[in-house]
Amino acid sequence: MKNEHRHQHQQQDIKKTIRKTYGKIALQQSNSESGSSSSSSCCAPGCCSGGEGTDSPAQVAAIIGYDKSELESIPLASILGVGCGAPVNFANLHKGETVVDLGSGAGIDVFLSAKKVTETGRVIGIDMTKEMLERARRNAKEHGFTNVDFRKGDIEQRIPVDDNTADVVISNCVINLTVNKVDAFKEVHRILKPGGSGRMVISDLVTDTEIAPTDADAQMWSSCIDGALTKEHYIDIIRQAGFQNVEVLTEQLYTDKNDDDNQRNGKGRKITSVVIKALKK
Repeated sequence: MKNEHRHQHQQQDIKKTIRKTYGKIALQQSNSESGSSSSSSCCAPGCCSGGEGTDSPAQVAAIIGYDKSELESIPLASILGVGCGAPVNFANLHKGETVVDLGSGAGIDVFLSAKKVTETGRVIGIDMTKEMLERARRNAKEHGFTNVDFRKGDIEQRIPVDDNTADVVISNCVINLTVNKVDAFKEVHRILKPGGSGRMVISDLVTDTEIAPTDADAQMWSSCIDGALTKEHYIDIIRQAGFQNVEVLTEQLYTDKNDDDNQRNGKGRKITSVVIKALKK
């Protein structure tokens, strides 16, 4: 009972740290304007070392796979330079589809998706950080995006979307942050349309060596490091949640276990960025 209480307290501490970290990033309006990245304290290139980012958020987004010309078509304030991939590039979105973006932040993937599904489609962004939601809604209003909706929710407990209604669920380095990944993937499975058309396309970080949850550091968890699973474990959890046709679309080294900064942090783990697709039958 004592261990269970300690575990619950640790999970609460991790979520509190995540909210604080990303809430702070959302409020750093001047970062986008001054051209410096917020990536040093979150899931983004350079976060593992804890170094200060020198690239602009848009430059960081291009590094992890976003198309520069497409980025120019969405609000600059929606580009925070966080994430570990560009899942929208692999989602094969069509006009009229309903898309749900988990951990939508300031709205980068929501706005990119909105342009692809057009006015006949709909994109719903889900985030648990109040400051992020406020920034995303302001971006949508100021730039005239009428086919988007931003909702507050904890994706492990209940995604605020009806059963069997989403054509596509995307996320960018977000499932990694959850403390109960099985529940998160079950929620994704619940809201997707059945019959093989409902698909999940997500980017995330995996590791060669997991650490015990009891040894996790809340700040390193919020940097997408201490919550990382091995690729095999990650894929197994997706299948446990009911998904089929699980496929790794891309795989790229993110942080090498021999990297000096990684070693100084006492971690010494190889971190890999992956994009994974799975279907709901």
